[in-house]
Amino acid sequence: MSRILVAEDEAVLRMLITDSLEDEGYEIDSAVDGREAFDMMEAGQYDLLIVDHMMPRMTGLELINAVKDLPGREQLQIMMLSAKSQVTDREKAMAAGADVFLSKPFSPIELVRIVGEMLHE
Repeated sequence: MSRILVAEDEAVLRMLITDSLEDEGYEIDSAVDGREAFDMMEAGQYDLLIVDHMMPRMTGLELINAVKDLPGREQLQIMMLSAKSQVTDREKAMAAGADVFLSKPFSPIELVRIVGEMLHE
């Protein structure tokens, strides 16, 4: 089963994402901010990074830019979550390297479906 890293500073949302994906059998690690997520990406291998746009210490865009330069990250899928849902925000995320942009609020069912599509499961 695929290994997923969730980088989300809001505890309730982080728990919702983690619980929804663990219920589907995914192996989930979570980080409370972009810096912690980057450190975890350096130390481990993940199939998918789910990253919040606005986080302390390192934003989602900064995290995407930082992890794409790590060795062995060519196959990493990236989903950006954001309450900022303007077209320009979506375009910035996709230009940085996000594969999918999901606006908040979102349904856990939609999240699980998109993750399954991204990971071909």
